[in-house]
Amino acid sequence: MLENIKINSYTEENIQVLEGLEAVRRRPGMYIGSTSSRGLHHLVYEIMDNSIDEALAGYCDEIKVIINKDNSITNIDNGRGIPVGIHPKLGVPTVEVVHTVLHAGGKFDREGYKVSGGLHGVGASVVNALSERMDVEVYRDGKVYLQKFKRGVPVSELKVIGITKKTGTKTTFKPDPEIFEEVVFDFDILLSRFRELAFLNKGLKIILRDERKEEPVEKVLHYEGGIVSFVEYMDRNKEPIHDPIYIEGFREEDGTYVEISMQYNKDTYVENIHSFANNISTTEGGTHLTGFKAAITKVLNDYAKKHNYLKDNEKFLGEDVREGLTAVISIKLREPQFEGQTKTKLGNSEVRGYVESIINEKLNNFLEENPNIAKQIIEKCLSSARAREAAKKARELTRRKSFLESATLPGKLADCSEKDASLCEIYIVEGDSAGGSAKQGRDRSFQAILPLWGKMLNVEKARIDKVYGNDKLQPVITALGAGIGDEFDIEKLRYHKIIIMADADVDGAHIRTLLLTFFYRYMKPLIEGGYVYIAQPPLYKVSKGKEELYAYDDRQLEKLLKEKGWEKKDCTIQRFKGLGEMNPDQLWETTMNPETRTILKVELQDAVEADEVFTTLMGDKVEPRREFIQAYAKKAQNIDI
Repeated sequence: MLENIKINSYTEENIQVLEGLEAVRRRPGMYIGSTSSRGLHHLVYEIMDNSIDEALAGYCDEIKVIINKDNSITNIDNGRGIPVGIHPKLGVPTVEVVHTVLHAGGKFDREGYKVSGGLHGVGASVVNALSERMDVEVYRDGKVYLQKFKRGVPVSELKVIGITKKTGTKTTFKPDPEIFEEVVFDFDILLSRFRELAFLNKGLKIILRDERKEEPVEKVLHYEGGIVSFVEYMDRNKEPIHDPIYIEGFREEDGTYVEISMQYNKDTYVENIHSFANNISTTEGGTHLTGFKAAITKVLNDYAKKHNYLKDNEKFLGEDVREGLTAVISIKLREPQFEGQTKTKLGNSEVRGYVESIINEKLNNFLEENPNIAKQIIEKCLSSARAREAAKKARELTRRKSFLESATLPGKLADCSEKDASLCEIYIVEGDSAGGSAKQGRDRSFQAILPLWGKMLNVEKARIDKVYGNDKLQPVITALGAGIGDEFDIEKLRYHKIIIMADADVDGAHIRTLLLTFFYRYMKPLIEGGYVYIAQPPLYKVSKGKEELYAYDDRQLEKLLKEKGWEKKDCTIQRFKGLGEMNPDQLWETTMNPETRTILKVELQDAVEADEVFTTLMGDKVEPRREFIQAYAKKAQNIDI
């Protein structure tokens, strides 16, 4: 066959060289991840990171970010100001170099920045390339300098436009609508990230202002307590056993600085540990997190044995000492080695030993000096160890019943014939009647159906031994096949799309929340890896003559009627009370057919905020839940009253 295929010529002319910032505009996803909302907000973080680097260097203590009325962004800091002199190699002002040349910045020269979050020097130039306009003002040497750019290209020379006594940089940019799906910034997304940065940089003031409303909204984020305040913030809806423990250390020979704050809570059963390196959230952990976990396990075991809480043949496991623990590990170092461009895992091997040595010394001293707190922590660990043993027995019991480690699958599961997990999807369906319709309507070659009945366990209020004993969760664990908790293995996952399909009412929302809580707490890699989806069944069926159309909410119904020119009185509108009202063909056409359905991927953008939401909605305290409902009630959609 190949000899019959005519191949176009392949010559020197086919080799393209993208000059300047053209490569960024041609392939923006390579530099900012995507052109969706996440990529849009990433632009703000790139410019903000330059100001944060000035703060890390000790020259900046205030950063102000303004969302302007036209959804442009202004970032102002009181740092040293970007250098304005002529660059010795390129022969143009250094401000222009920073904003038009990739991998140009002060991050590569240790004299410019001892510690920096940005490693690649692409931030300002990438933002410039992806903006329809950018104005840069520099306050330096008693003068105000201005240079303007359009889609990465200078449209004015750097010029002096005034005099000033202040120093710093002011950057205003408008993301290019030719690049981004929608240029609308979310105040809450920015607020969450800026709050995190304010916690991680003790004493730094970050001001976020939104000018788009009639009454501008402004938040001032300033935490003298640093990561201690961070831990207190995360635990504000929990019942802590003690005040946060704070540990720090500085190694002068290589400039490595470690900060750790940790606090145990009474009635929470999962760990909530967040690690950072040079202000970057290391969501995949790394050597600093490994050192932290190993050290606290050793210190608490040694203390428990020394004070006769444990017998010689007994010991705590890592999961025992981390149950109910909230902790922040923040490390700042000169040359961090991040694994991958995404910078989500720290790889510096020397860091582990340093973190371990600091904790071994200082946490042990704290426990010896505070025996009452130490006793409460050890009792929490003992309780966790007993629950672990109970969970082990429950797990072994279910295995003996062929529940977890055999080919036996839940009786209500209608499996698919495809064996390649990457091609398979499972619908977890609310109710037997909907499950029946889904089984009949599905494509059985790659779609599996697991009906659920009744409300499952709220795992936010239960330990893992209760999870194994819950008859509503066991079928889910077994069907997915990857285990739970510390035993979870993503390689054993039987379906790469897990789609929650529940009614569009209060009960359906509750079931979705219970399932998402379970996945987040005990199968977190499912959320992190993007395996979990929410089905979007229609709310209305509109019929006129032989034509049948579907609408997924009230707004879409009105739009549909308007586009068709139909009056409500002239057509039949059926409102589905639940999935069970749809026949198999309707369910396939609207909700299950990959070519016509709409499904929402569950993504983890902010682990701190996600933990807070689950604690608020599913935890023991009522007052935070009431406040949450009151704050967000107006944003709720598709909720039946």
